[in-house]
Amino acid sequence: MLAALDQLGYERPDRLRTSSAGLIGLVIPELNNPVFPAFAQHLERFLSDSKFTPLLCSQGPGGTTEDEYIEMLVERRVDGIIFVSGLHADTRSSVTRYERLISLGIPIVTVNGTNPALAVPTFAMDDRAAMETAVRHLVSLGHRRIGFAAGQDRFSPTLNKIDGFRAAIRRHLGETESHIVSTLYTTEGGRTAAASLLAEGVTGIVAASDLMALGAISQVRAQGLRVPEDVSVVGCDDSPLMAYTDPPLTTVRQPGESICRSVVATLLSMIEGITVANSETLFTPELVVRGSTGAHPGR
Repeated sequence: MLAALDQLGYERPDRLRTSSAGLIGLVIPELNNPVFPAFAQHLERFLSDSKFTPLLCSQGPGGTTEDEYIEMLVERRVDGIIFVSGLHADTRSSVTRYERLISLGIPIVTVNGTNPALAVPTFAMDDRAAMETAVRHLVSLGHRRIGFAAGQDRFSPTLNKIDGFRAAIRRHLGETESHIVSTLYTTEGGRTAAASLLAEGVTGIVAASDLMALGAISQVRAQGLRVPEDVSVVGCDDSPLMAYTDPPLTTVRQPGESICRSVVATLLSMIEGITVANSETLFTPELVVRGSTGAHPGR
């Protein structure tokens, strides 16, 4: 293609005129959850702006594993790797794979899942603050029985959300017991959690992800109830298209673009040999109020 451009006398596009500064691996979970493609887009854009070429490695059930991707990226001699919601977030998983990369001199950063056993820069939304924001919103609408559809409690973001939810319930309602159901980060998981929470009489549901929130709304309707007239639902992430669901989803927005900008800036500094702190950087979430929340039905 470049030879044809030259022969025809056309000027090469800027992105084709200069060579790549290097390769960066992006290891992310499956692309079914729209928040992960959004993360990948932000990361790819910031890397491309710095002339680096991103290698996207997405994981799906039965597909290539994180360890297999790591081997491939090492063979490709990448300059660095970004891990988004990977095994570093799994409290039952070993950090040996990451320590090996560090020993090989490959800079790595992690996103969404701080692991105290791993000395690398890590970035995430403040999950505890996200739950405080969601619970405070529902309490302001008059809800007093509020449940949490949590993800799998083996993952550190889930544990942080559970801690934040319990603290918010104590703070705003003075209760020591919480309505919490741990399940999968899927629409089916949201349905399962909502069924259990509705049986406990909740009128407000906070979901650990937008997909779970959509599943919760589906279950509420399947039981003959309305959203938000009978039950209010709050998601988490503000994934693409959540403003266009039925009803539009009230959610806690994860500042994905800001997170990714900081991730890339930090990784490129490491590649340049600049010493950076191996610490956790938390980003403040933002409540986005839409149509899935409303006043308590008895208010």
